[in-house]
Amino acid sequence: MKKLILCLLLIVNTITLLPASINANGVKTTDSLTLTNPVDSTNSKELLARLEEMKAMDMSTMSRVEKKGLRNEVRETKKQLRENEGGIYISVGAAILIVVLLILFL
Repeated sequence: MKKLILCLLLIVNTITLLPASINANGVKTTDSLTLTNPVDSTNSKELLARLEEMKAMDMSTMSRVEKKGLRNEVRETKKQLRENEGGIYISVGAAILIVVLLILFL
């Protein structure tokens, strides 16, 4: 039981003190890590062009229903872009936790 508590305290200490020591050394941390490169395709370029068109539209002359339809179209377009882009995103905290768990189990 003592060993388990000691291990848990060590993990908590490592997680809380490691980011402080990294920042003290001048190394900047990022919010997330990207493991794949985005894919540039003609479809993605067309979707981005359509998003730019929607941004340039004058919203003051549109009716409420038109604005709602435009919002839905923007959401769907962004969703399609995310699907085309792919990639796996891991937060820095999750990456640190994975490394600590690997160290403990190996």
